[in-house]
Amino acid sequence: MLDTVRAGRFDNGKMWTFEYPPLDYFREAYGFAPDEAWFEHARLGALRLSNCSASFVSPNGLVMTNHHCGRESVTQVSAEGEELLDNGFYASSLAEERPVEDFYADQLIAIVDVSAEVDAALEGVMTDAARTAAREQVTEQIDERITEEHGGEDAGIEVDVISLWNGAKTSAYVFKRYTNLRLVMAPELQMGFFGGDPDNFTYPRYALDISFFRVYDENGEPLRSDHYFKWSEEGVEEGDAVFIIGNPGSTSRLQTVSQLEFRGAVGDKAILELFGSRAAALQAFYNEDPEAGDAIDLRNTIFGLLNSEKAYGGIVKGLQDPVTVARKRAAERTFRAAIERDPVLQQKYGDLFDRMARIQEQKRDLGDDYGAFLALGNPNFTSSILMRAIFGFQHLQGRASGAPAAALAGLAQQMGGVAQQPQGMQERLLAARLSDMKRHLGESDPTVEQILQGRSPEDAAAATVELSMLADSARAVQSLSDGSLTMDDPAVQMVSAFLQRLGAYQGRFGNLNQQEQEVAFALGRAHFDVDSTTVPPDATFSLRVADGVVKSYEYNGTRAPVYTTFYGLYDHYHSYGASSEWDLPERWLNPPATFDLSTPLNFISTVDIIGGNSGSPVLNTDLEIVGVVFDGNIESLPGDFIYVPDFNRAVAVDARGILEALDEIYDADRIVLELTTGRLVATEEEADAVRGRE
Repeated sequence: MLDTVRAGRFDNGKMWTFEYPPLDYFREAYGFAPDEAWFEHARLGALRLSNCSASFVSPNGLVMTNHHCGRESVTQVSAEGEELLDNGFYASSLAEERPVEDFYADQLIAIVDVSAEVDAALEGVMTDAARTAAREQVTEQIDERITEEHGGEDAGIEVDVISLWNGAKTSAYVFKRYTNLRLVMAPELQMGFFGGDPDNFTYPRYALDISFFRVYDENGEPLRSDHYFKWSEEGVEEGDAVFIIGNPGSTSRLQTVSQLEFRGAVGDKAILELFGSRAAALQAFYNEDPEAGDAIDLRNTIFGLLNSEKAYGGIVKGLQDPVTVARKRAAERTFRAAIERDPVLQQKYGDLFDRMARIQEQKRDLGDDYGAFLALGNPNFTSSILMRAIFGFQHLQGRASGAPAAALAGLAQQMGGVAQQPQGMQERLLAARLSDMKRHLGESDPTVEQILQGRSPEDAAAATVELSMLADSARAVQSLSDGSLTMDDPAVQMVSAFLQRLGAYQGRFGNLNQQEQEVAFALGRAHFDVDSTTVPPDATFSLRVADGVVKSYEYNGTRAPVYTTFYGLYDHYHSYGASSEWDLPERWLNPPATFDLSTPLNFISTVDIIGGNSGSPVLNTDLEIVGVVFDGNIESLPGDFIYVPDFNRAVAVDARGILEALDEIYDADRIVLELTTGRLVATEEEADAVRGRE
């Protein structure tokens, strides 16, 4: 019976902040009381990339993260004729480490509590819009001031003002940004993504999802640092306590039940459909023209979409699971009861749940438009011809109404900035958008009828790309400068059919989102007033320490092993065969006799993670590397809004398997020496000599 379902102690997770560490809980759970020096070393050894987490693993600036976090860099540094993504890369000397452009790593060097300053700026500000504006203004002021206090941008200082518990507390995170990074090692894509999409978010796993970079200082030398994580010699066993230090992207565990119900019925459901349709469209184009796809690194885009589709599939399944929702409902009843028992809290927060529910109902009324226009303008989901047509339509309207030349020039510049897509890709993405409109608005909707004119989405897209001058970037820009673009252009006509409706929808939905944000801020304060720091705040892609134990779990009528080995890797290869997702690169087919197949390759723990944690170090109580996290199991996907340690598992590459592969398969003695001793040598030959392998 659903009314007997109870919430768990850690339903809101265990992603603890460094400014509010759970010392009493750590002592209770593990008999372990880390001191200030432990937390400082953990904080300074960890790194944040633009899309993932990472860590220093030697005193010489060596950085470890996942293969999928560095995949784009591997493609970028490949010279003409090289296929490093498929064949892997290892720099056998310092001189061969390859510089990566537009790639950086942030180290959190300080945390400043600015809660009082933010609260003072909001004092007496009443309306939602005014509070949003005041919050943005004070955040910008704090950012600028603290950046300068720590040396300014020229010194590589970056500041993020982080809202915790939806604004109950606010911290300024001060980062030292390192921008001189070079690729040191990355295995073949087939090893980094072993098992492909079928194995994604599953366990048991057999992936070598690792890559290594090196940070260089301003003098072009390997960065020297005292704060790095040493390599564990023993690894882990079942029952061991482990900690993941990383940057979980975002969670929604403080959301109300009404918010979750909207997501399950409308919001996340539409996002799931979007990822699926765009992945299918891009894959179909890649299949017909892989050369054009590789020229724009389309495989990485498709991998990302498939990853997101699977993730959202698990989230939506959880949002629609009656037991999971009942558990969240039970937690909300307990929370509301705590507020109602205190007259002061009741006066401040008592009406928030009903207000939030009314906002969600109004958002549901806009559900059709939400699905039809979701992510319109995002280049991963939108045909370039459609993006240009939006700017072209606005330019034509502006010119007709006498808009200033500067405004028209700005629109022309925006149009010129739209990346060119191959024609087949434009057609497929445009057809996917038209299918969204037809599915969500209905075939008889006037907007849909005007756009399709009785054609299928595919036929309408093909005709538009064929006939519009906006399909080509150079021709599109020229059409604005010479005045040849008119409202008769088929792409412009398509935009004119829905742009007014889109604007009205965005205005209404944006207003509701602003209201929702302000109610959420108040609810965050309520959570903090009731629970203080015993319940961690939602993830914000800021540094957290999460704890757990190495532990098996029941699944599919059996039990998962706590770790897998290279034996399982080869079993999958032989079971599924070559040319499958479980194929092996050539160098792995005949491993040396000294290669120990019983070495642990992947392992699981109960540590609470989410997207953004990829590449985070897994550490023992001595802050030694025992692994690097790269995924969660399928049962962890509802972790966006609830953490259930009975089933949630973080999947990591085992430190023992990493060393065995580096040593025996890749002959990367230079890295092995550095990981195990901290010693940096310039060449592989020097490493061989030190390790007695001349």
